Amino acid sequence: MVKGSQTTALLVLASCRHVLASLLFVGAAVSIVAVAQADMTGVASVIDGDTIEIQGQRVRLHGIDAPEGGQTCLDAAGGTWRCGQRAALALQDLIGRRTVTCDERDIDRYGRIVGRCLVGEVDINKWLVTQGLALAYRRYSDDYVAAENAARAASRGMWAGTFEPPWEWRGRR
Repeated sequence: MVKGSQTTALLVLASCRHVLASLLFVGAAVSIVAVAQADMTGVASVIDGDTIEIQGQRVRLHGIDAPEGGQTCLDAAGGTWRCGQRAALALQDLIGRRTVTCDERDIDRYGRIVGRCLVGEVDINKWLVTQGLALAYRRYSDDYVAAENAARAASRGMWAGTFEPPWEWRGRR
């Protein structure tokens, strides 16, 4: 036979088990989300001016669009230069064999992580735009518009001459 105080104790114990089970479930769910959005860190290989690979995973640089590998631009004198190739080479020179850390912002339609990446304290995405080697990709983000305006004002990179925005260049192919 269970007395009143024992009944209360059993009810409290059962309630605590439900609360504990709920907390464990929520904790597991939060852990899964945290792992899915964890930073990716490692030595990166450059794929092109706005895509790198870390540990076999491609990372598309968030908020920017660099010229494609075969894309050319015109310099101030009207001479042709391979701006897409230059963007990729400059990115390689920036990161070298140093560790790159990317925070995942999204997954694109090709299954690539879309992220903001750092080498040391340098925001790689912003650096490329500031050098005039990539454009702010306003279709997806306004994060790098100020960097683009600074590059344009200083006539850096592509802004020293004329060019077709990468998204338009791709659209014609």
